[in-house]
Amino acid sequence: MAYGDSVLTSTVGSNSWTRQQLMESVPKTSVLLLVTFIFIVCCLAAYLERYRRLVRHINRIPGPATLPIIGNALLINADREELFNRIIASRKLYGRRQGITRIWNGMTPYVLISQAQAVEKILSSTKNIEKGRDYEFLQPWLGTGLLTSPASKWQHRRKILTPTFHFRILSDFVEVFNKQSAVLVEKLAKEVDNADGFDCVRYITLCSLDIICETAMGCPVYAQQQSDSEYVRAHEKIGQIMLNRLQKLWLHPDLIFRCTQQYQDQQRCLDILHKFSYRMITERRSIIQAGNAKAHLLVDTNNNSEAVESLERSSAGRKQLAFLDLLIEASDGGRVLSDTDIREEVDTFILGGHDTTATSIAWTLFLLGTDPTVQAKVVQEIEQVMGGDGERWPTMRELNEMRYLEACIKEGLRLYPSIPIIGRRLTEDVRLADHLLPAGTNAVIVVYQLHRDPAVFPNPDRFNPDHFLADASHGSPKQPRHPFAYIPFSAGPRNCIGQKFGALEAKAVLVSVLRQYRVEAVDRRENLTLYGELVLRSKGGLKIRITKRK
Repeated sequence: MAYGDSVLTSTVGSNSWTRQQLMESVPKTSVLLLVTFIFIVCCLAAYLERYRRLVRHINRIPGPATLPIIGNALLINADREELFNRIIASRKLYGRRQGITRIWNGMTPYVLISQAQAVEKILSSTKNIEKGRDYEFLQPWLGTGLLTSPASKWQHRRKILTPTFHFRILSDFVEVFNKQSAVLVEKLAKEVDNADGFDCVRYITLCSLDIICETAMGCPVYAQQQSDSEYVRAHEKIGQIMLNRLQKLWLHPDLIFRCTQQYQDQQRCLDILHKFSYRMITERRSIIQAGNAKAHLLVDTNNNSEAVESLERSSAGRKQLAFLDLLIEASDGGRVLSDTDIREEVDTFILGGHDTTATSIAWTLFLLGTDPTVQAKVVQEIEQVMGGDGERWPTMRELNEMRYLEACIKEGLRLYPSIPIIGRRLTEDVRLADHLLPAGTNAVIVVYQLHRDPAVFPNPDRFNPDHFLADASHGSPKQPRHPFAYIPFSAGPRNCIGQKFGALEAKAVLVSVLRQYRVEAVDRRENLTLYGELVLRSKGGLKIRITKRK
């Protein structure tokens, strides 16, 4: 009996101890849950308040009527030609006075800006340098390279990459420009005296791809000779996929996009493009390392002035560096830039220096074909600078002396900017005239309309290279041109790092073509139907006729 009492007492004591633990633990758990719940509610309330504030300020900006949840998504869901027209029409309908209007893509606001003073507020900021959210669709291809990187990474990467565009390095690339331009001239020969004309964009795009691949990676891809190659087709396809996804609201979520055939096509293109870039990184690194090892061996074994002189002659006589070589040398064995970092920047160079420069060249060539007088002045300038030797390639110094040709290229970029729209995601509030753009807004600079402001460029639709000659470059003496009224390469701290490269390439290609062929535009500019992909294009291309110069 005593034993039983002892067991009973022990059991009761144990249960009491357990109940006491439970009573102590329950309040702690409840407090933790309560604190978590309050935190979530506070975060949600803060988000809703910020979003309510954003909606309040954005809806004060003129713009088309919206529908609940989807906003203006139905308005945006148009074919590429109609979409561009609707973007351009939005200013005429809603933002004529201040050059500011807004649209909603679902619950995401976009503010369209096309007036120089307002553009300066956005692009000159050292705080609002985050790219717009639409650039995220390029990240599967470019990663977080210079074009798509967040502000913190971009600042560090820009410092590393800026020396690769030094003028002395660019001068080495003139040989590549001239060599590939000569191939272009040869390919165009089959179109001489074609009365129906032909689309010049395709020819120039392949030439530009050859140029950027050889200068970026040190390896020709022979796009002009093998236009149906796997690499060329992958480049063309992936741009179409990314633009289509950007335009269609329902394809924005990764979960939905991954279920589509386009995702499978994108992955195949990425596999081709990335494998090629990584292979080139490996090969170029091996070449550089082998060259360095040979150089050190030469110095160590001979250790005299003759060895040093031999090394310098060898270095001076080697093939020009590619951007890839410069990145590998700057990588410090992977401590500064990994292979993935290098691949991102090489792919960014190829995208940024391929279609954009090709588009600029094609539009300039087409515009010269619309005005024989301007074209004759360009050819006269080329002959004056280079003399009568029609077989010699231009040097960098001679290309820089061709001011009238440069003015024509600039005027082409004014009328038809390669990148017609620039996006920024605001990280802090910006006041534009009577409107406040809250942090979180996607500010969209409509460059195409900005460049056609009649207050800055009288008779803005006319092709007039005199806009960019020395005596007209700053408008009238009483009213100098606003520095943000012409921004074909963006502006401010996050402007295009390769603009000098692109301008030099455009000159070299145009000189080669114009020295051999007289150009005539087939279509009238008024009949062109424009649309935006990654660059500004014309439906059906840009048709010209060419005849051999005597």
